Amino acid sequence: MASQPGIVLPPSIRLSGDGILLREWAESDLPALVELYDDPEIDRWTPVPSPFDSQAAREYLAKAREGREDGRRKAQLVITTDGEQPLGEVLLFPCGLEARDVELAYGVGSQYRRQGLASRAVKLISDYACRRLGARRVLLRIEAGNSPSVAVARAAGFQLTNDEPITREAKGRQATLLTWCAYSLTQ
Repeated sequence: MASQPGIVLPPSIRLSGDGILLREWAESDLPALVELYDDPEIDRWTPVPSPFDSQAAREYLAKAREGREDGRRKAQLVITTDGEQPLGEVLLFPCGLEARDVELAYGVGSQYRRQGLASRAVKLISDYACRRLGARRVLLRIEAGNSPSVAVARAAGFQLTNDEPITREAKGRQATLLTWCAYSLTQ
């Protein structure tokens, strides 16, 4: 049996729809990146370092760029409403279980939450992953206690699966994550 080809990301992604525009990070976004990610909720639920200062922001963007340049397949896109001001971020990457499955992650700055930005970004990039990249499934991995992310998953049309919980370690603690799934239109 031949193995399925994995998802291949283009060198740059820019998507718009439902009142948002997703784009690549720019060097000029560093101050906004600090503002978005130096936040207790981002620290609590993500592997992003804390405190998140300008040095951490520079390292974060450098690592993101290196990952795209050396062939690792991860897209880290700014969530905007105007194409300029960063309000959050959505990430797209292979999930590692099946070559055509992808995983998403996201974060929205505290002052921009409760506006549907994360769910709109998740829907937009999920549609892109299925229609343009040929993803079989789009997955979210969410800690059971992370009720804001569970709300995003539900609003974006994801359903909790029966998959075994997975454990990931970040910042010295183990997180048990449940899998939420949106199925591709091209199964």
